[in-house]
Amino acid sequence: MNIVIIGTGNASAVLGRKFKEAGHHIMQVFGRDATAASELAYELGTESTNYWSVIKKDADLYLIAVSDDAIAEVAGHLRVPGKIVVHTAASVSKDVLKKTSHHYGVFYPLQSLRKERKGNPVIPVFVDAGDAKTKKILEDLAHSISGERVSQANDDTRIKLHLAAVVASNFTNYLYTMVEDYCKKENLDFKLLIPLIEETAQRVKKISPSQSQTGPAVRRDAETVRKHLNLLKDHPQLKKLYEFMTEAIGSRV
Repeated sequence: MNIVIIGTGNASAVLGRKFKEAGHHIMQVFGRDATAASELAYELGTESTNYWSVIKKDADLYLIAVSDDAIAEVAGHLRVPGKIVVHTAASVSKDVLKKTSHHYGVFYPLQSLRKERKGNPVIPVFVDAGDAKTKKILEDLAHSISGERVSQANDDTRIKLHLAAVVASNFTNYLYTMVEDYCKKENLDFKLLIPLIEETAQRVKKISPSQSQTGPAVRRDAETVRKHLNLLKDHPQLKKLYEFMTEAIGSRV
């Protein structure tokens, strides 16, 4: 498939690499930042532009991978009748692309994408489209880079998935950040916790998180909880979180 990528951020770079590895042809990279567009185009072995007037009009698919609030602006510039136009956002309706082409949809990668990370990340893809033929083409494209990790998801399902992903990934990472700050202040090595973090992540592949919950809150170990809270008196934000989480976990037991 011949693809034009619009955007130069994490999703553009990672998906561009995956498309290229799968044998698709990246015809062009468009970006408002000419330098960023040129750099990504060089990596993908193609050309770049930062002018709408010279964007190629003979690609099979146009992938809009920009910030959510910029999708409508991009859609206002793009007119490619007969071609497929998709965006990669979870929280933006596919209908924002209605005027770009009769064939439009969503190609949503449910993964934390970082272009600095090399390798071959596992990327589940959720697709939707305004017509059945386009949806089938997007499913085939998704299968080419993600194997069997491809599903359909309409606007309502995607935003719910995104909410779940934010809590499971972004919020969890913020917890790591708070713990790392605590370790630094208490002269502890955060990396000592990595094996525990990895083991906890591995468990949820096999059993429900509710079944793998451990700790003093589950055991109703009031004395340990008291000692922990005493240690956190100089860490008010973490103490508040500890109290909330302990109560929440205890209420499920």
